[in-house]
Amino acid sequence: MADWDWSEDQYVQCLHDERRRFAWVMRRYGGLDATQAEATALRQYPFQASDAPYRGLVFHDDAWHWAMLRIYGERYWTQHPELVEPPADYRALD
Repeated sequence: MADWDWSEDQYVQCLHDERRRFAWVMRRYGGLDATQAEATALRQYPFQASDAPYRGLVFHDDAWHWAMLRIYGERYWTQHPELVEPPADYRALD
């Protein structure tokens, strides 16, 4: 189990931020409406109790990567090299 060494508030904020980014990508690139995108983001980033094994492991890659995998599948970067790095609009979400 990884020691993320963050407070509950920090975990919840990170979860919120990644959900927001993931939903943005699903709307922009995945063609989902806002409701569908938010529901998909909640499934991708469920809240995990503080004692859950591997809590927060999903954060080892950012929302951009997880959304691209969902939309384009494994090895999306080989078929869509232009999507390896997120655009400025995505980075501006921070």
